[in-house]
Amino acid sequence: MSSVELAEGTRQRLGPRERLDLLCDEGSLHIIRSEVTSRRMGEKSRPGDGVIGAAGRIAGRPVFCYAQDASFAGGSLGEAHADTVVRILRLAGQAGVPVVAFVESAGARMQEGVAALGGYGRIFHENVRLSGRVPQISIITGVSAGGGSYSPALTDFVVMTEDASMFLTGPGIVKEVMGEEVSSADLGGSRVHERNGVCQFVVPHEIDSVFLARDLLSYLPQNAWELPEMRPPENPSGADPGVLVPSEPRRVYDIRAVIGSVVDGGQMLEVSPKWARNLVTAFARVDGRPVGVIANQPQHLGGVLDADAAQKGARFVRTCNAFGLPLVVLVDTPGFMPGKAQESAGVIRHGAKLLHAFAEATVPRLTVVLRKAYGGAYITMNSKDLGADFTFAWPSAEIGVMAARQAVGIINRRELAAEADSDSARDRLADVYTDQHLRAQVAARDGFIDEVIEPADTRARLAWGLATLARQRGRRGEAGNIPL
Repeated sequence: MSSVELAEGTRQRLGPRERLDLLCDEGSLHIIRSEVTSRRMGEKSRPGDGVIGAAGRIAGRPVFCYAQDASFAGGSLGEAHADTVVRILRLAGQAGVPVVAFVESAGARMQEGVAALGGYGRIFHENVRLSGRVPQISIITGVSAGGGSYSPALTDFVVMTEDASMFLTGPGIVKEVMGEEVSSADLGGSRVHERNGVCQFVVPHEIDSVFLARDLLSYLPQNAWELPEMRPPENPSGADPGVLVPSEPRRVYDIRAVIGSVVDGGQMLEVSPKWARNLVTAFARVDGRPVGVIANQPQHLGGVLDADAAQKGARFVRTCNAFGLPLVVLVDTPGFMPGKAQESAGVIRHGAKLLHAFAEATVPRLTVVLRKAYGGAYITMNSKDLGADFTFAWPSAEIGVMAARQAVGIINRRELAAEADSDSARDRLADVYTDQHLRAQVAARDGFIDEVIEPADTRARLAWGLATLARQRGRRGEAGNIPL
């Protein structure tokens, strides 16, 4: 029995080489690590100096990867260690292929002083140079401190095992400086970072992280100049999406069920599921084509947009745009979250980031309004005037500045004040306002919606739109799309 098979059976921790072996296709791993002489220490370092660099293949596609060795100096980064990581990152950039890192580091090696800090600086520089050009995935398998947390944060996706933790300053320093007693888990554990957006995925064990990374890469291209890989189409989960959405505008439901009803096999890979849960971001396929899905989640805060949701959406849109994934946007939102807390949190600034991300995106962008889209959130969620390529709406959808009852409360306030039964009058006026201003058919008549479609036709119209736009735009290089 191999060490990887043993670990699978007992869920014991893997060594660095075992992680890389499991990540890559069988027999494809080639170790890249050189003897490097430390200029500060004046002596030859151990090969790799606490890190293993390698090249391999995932599902037949070339990748570069490295894994830090926490059993050697706590995985701390010295000059030679940094040289190996920098070399892997540069090779990935030159070859135009993804890079996957297993990170577990005590941070900069104190014995090497500024040379260790300089090593981190060189790694950060390479992370940024690769940003938006080749996919970068960081898998945190243990404690990662200082620079060991900054480098993952510069990559496209961060995966944490449940027992992993990340922080700039550890519990010991926190206690010394702040007088605060805190555990590694409470300071920077996976439960902390999955809710603040630092990590996008949390898995039970490092073996699970390997298969998640392989799944994630299946949605992404090798680099920003290649198209994502098509697969044979699969039928969705089978449910009519219209059945899944209640007609009552304030009744909650899970948007993920709707997504499952229109994407291939009903399958999606949700990104940051515990952060800003009022907005769902996910990778999926429509008719075999990888797409990024962004959808309001009525199950949380009624699907309202707030500062966190705007940040989450903006990052996801930019990632999809950089790697050529079309965007499918499902809209059911009452607007932006009002109140002092949101204004203090900078909802204007963060909302503008989401607007900017959609407006600058050059990938195909399709929007479907399911039930309601009011106010600034209607614009922000990839409206036609913001540059969406195709905009659809279900027949019962409402689109406008605000909901009817609130609107007539402002427009007809004097008339309502004079009515003996103001509630009945408001209902009557709201029905009139809805017919004149909010119906999807009105928006379609005035050109703000391209087509009113039946819910059961949603997948077919999305597949048609994506195929049409792909034929029009051709390869990304020909379309002049420059990654961020």
